[in-house]
Amino acid sequence: MHPVRLLAVRYLNTVPLIEGLDKTEGVELSTAVPSKIASLVAGGQADIGLASTFDAAALGVPMVLLPSGMIGCDGPTLTVRLFSESPIERITQVHVDTDSRTSVALCRVLLRKLHGITPDIIEFDARERVASGGAEAQWPPAMLLIGDKVVTDSPPAVRYPHQLDLGEAWKALTGLPFVYAVWMCRRDRWQDPEIGPRLRIAAALLDRQLRHNLTRLDWIISQCAPEHRWPTDLARRYIGELLRFRIGEREREGLSTFLSAAAECGLCPRLEPEWGDIYTSQTHATPSPATTSH
Repeated sequence: MHPVRLLAVRYLNTVPLIEGLDKTEGVELSTAVPSKIASLVAGGQADIGLASTFDAAALGVPMVLLPSGMIGCDGPTLTVRLFSESPIERITQVHVDTDSRTSVALCRVLLRKLHGITPDIIEFDARERVASGGAEAQWPPAMLLIGDKVVTDSPPAVRYPHQLDLGEAWKALTGLPFVYAVWMCRRDRWQDPEIGPRLRIAAALLDRQLRHNLTRLDWIISQCAPEHRWPTDLARRYIGELLRFRIGEREREGLSTFLSAAAECGLCPRLEPEWGDIYTSQTHATPSPATTSH
């Protein structure tokens, strides 16, 4: 029997979710940039992907989200940050790191809701510092940067006196956690009587591996921080304090609220996320924020 094909990002923030999976029987782990994962899962090149949450609504292919682990925050994120030469409310265009469509959508939602602005969005290869069309843009006037490069290739602070941590801004706006990425698969494959049971076994394995990794975070961080060129103390604060990896009701509510806000801004169709029960074949939509109990 072929292994279940998993697809994820190899950033420092995914380590608690994927550490040990390359040695686990029954699954095969590959990596890609965040913005590509959902489309590869939708196209059948992978069975389960740790994909940007925005893509669950924007792809047009029904996806089931798996509560086996996430990348999220309940306050500052550190590695999803808007840098600006001018005050945020005066921004007219933003060069956006194309690695994560969720972060770009969140930036647009926050700028509209907090500052009443809808700046032009310019795609930007943050590694090569080249804008769409091949135009060089070494350090643009306003830039959304995500991932390890916020720390390992940080822009000069003196150039960007105005910064916005998107996780922190979301928490201030809504009081809710934010979910950047979650394991997901195609709904038709999850419900398929032949393939679905294998996917549920893999989803339960992902859940168990995360629980195990959270018991040995200090060891994992000490091993992986140098590999990702992070200072170990900063990596320990980032992974151990700022990020969240377990999915609860508040995280589900936060995701529903974000997708509703993105739809209001015309960024994606209105969609309630569909969650799979990793121990049965059932799926269900998350209650809307208005009806979720506290």
